[in-house]
Amino acid sequence: MGVIISQLFSRFSSKTPVRILMVGLDAAGKTTLLYRLKLAEVVTTIPTIGFNVETVEYKNISFTVWDVGGQSVIRPLWRHYFTNTQGLIFVVDSNDPERVKEAADELHRMLEEDELRGVAVLVFANKQDLPRAASVGDVTAALRLSGVSQPWFVQASCAVSGTGLVEGLDWLSAQILGRAAPSTRVSQGNNNLHPPKKNPKQAEYKIIGNLSIQKRLHVNAARR
Repeated sequence: MGVIISQLFSRFSSKTPVRILMVGLDAAGKTTLLYRLKLAEVVTTIPTIGFNVETVEYKNISFTVWDVGGQSVIRPLWRHYFTNTQGLIFVVDSNDPERVKEAADELHRMLEEDELRGVAVLVFANKQDLPRAASVGDVTAALRLSGVSQPWFVQASCAVSGTGLVEGLDWLSAQILGRAAPSTRVSQGNNNLHPPKKNPKQAEYKIIGNLSIQKRLHVNAARR
């Protein structure tokens, strides 16, 4: 799984940097998903206080990832990172139906921003391995995606096993390259998730940024 990004984005030339943002509510599984892609393994994570910003580079593909805490007062800061975004990954906890409406509100609020009006939107309906996980169809309806003007795709996923990540990123890469099929507002899901391939060769990644909200506010204050 560690070579997913290498395989899927190898078609990008050295002159085509790609900026992809990954956001979602706290505890949706973003950090687990990120490091499953990066390290091909599950890492132990702790709840994020405020948020952390990490930039992971592979060749000239750049993922800027927001691991967002639960404080609603922090979420308006997301918009400061929308500029030049070409693809949006939104991670939803399929096993927590009580918060899907909250996730939908945040997603629609973001998609109304001018910087994101033309982006491709990949939704990972995460935690499909859990017994209460909503189906892709239910997640699609709860997020009110039928009214979204951007091209979107909902993919069932399990960040712990890595299942569904390849399929989702393959759609996103095709969208960014402009090679997708004419009908792009589709969803894909299967609760009978297949196990990931084992023993992948780990790709070389470099984390070039890790900035918590507390550190960011401190730096900004020092510059005044």
